[in-house]
Amino acid sequence: MTVIDPDTQAGWVAEAEADAEDEAEEMPLSLRLSIADALTLGNATCGFMAVYFTTTGILIPVVNGSQESGMARHSAATAVILMLAAAIFDLFDGLVARKLRSSPMGAELDNLSDLISFGLAPAYFVLVWGMVADDAHQKVSAVAAIVVLLAVVLRLARFSCVTMKDGMFQGMPSPFGALTVVSIVLLELPFIPTLLAIIGTAWLMVSRVEYPKPRGILAVAMLGWIVSAMGLLAAWAFDAPGGHLLLQTGCALQVVLGAVIPLFATARRVNTFRYNRREARAAQHS
Repeated sequence: MTVIDPDTQAGWVAEAEADAEDEAEEMPLSLRLSIADALTLGNATCGFMAVYFTTTGILIPVVNGSQESGMARHSAATAVILMLAAAIFDLFDGLVARKLRSSPMGAELDNLSDLISFGLAPAYFVLVWGMVADDAHQKVSAVAAIVVLLAVVLRLARFSCVTMKDGMFQGMPSPFGALTVVSIVLLELPFIPTLLAIIGTAWLMVSRVEYPKPRGILAVAMLGWIVSAMGLLAAWAFDAPGGHLLLQTGCALQVVLGAVIPLFATARRVNTFRYNRREARAAQHS
């Protein structure tokens, strides 16, 4: 029989608790999640659930031979709303990180979450569209989905390696690109124009076109646009009067923005280049 000294046991327990507290205090900062990190994880969760609703509400019913369009419409709207929610999380985690703090692994968490929500989710949405649309070609759509996914992977990797001037992104931001891709699909254009627009958006994400970061008034405008898009999707999902037309209008505006912003950015870059050349010539002649 083992005899335990109460005094010795009590001392051992107290010492163990003290060691545990010391270990908690000495926990590396890289293992502590901040508020911004929690928002980033919310981004990843929304992206995963978007894939879930795309599968269960759109793909599986079609595979099983279901002809109920209402369920597919609800699921498609829910999936896109979740991507929009992911974009809101992505917007606010950066704002919170600047105002408060972010853990040392915050940047890595952000990239991984963006890959799920703005890479995997829209690419999978394109893939499923190619499997269920009447005029789509499954294998070609799979290639387009891979192009979207790889564009986001390359863009996020470049973002981690390339230092840009403050307030600017190089290439279309992945949240904006993801929303443009799903807007193109929801427009229900013929297969070839849809395919070309999707590949064009993927190219813009890896291009060197400069895009302004959503800060200040631009962040407020972006948030308002996302909330409005959620409302349009909800109206479409519940078959509200004019809901389909409103959704088509919203998707068209998203695509137009995706095409116009690079034109303005390129024109500004050309004007800056010409101005610098004139200044250099004036300095040489003075």
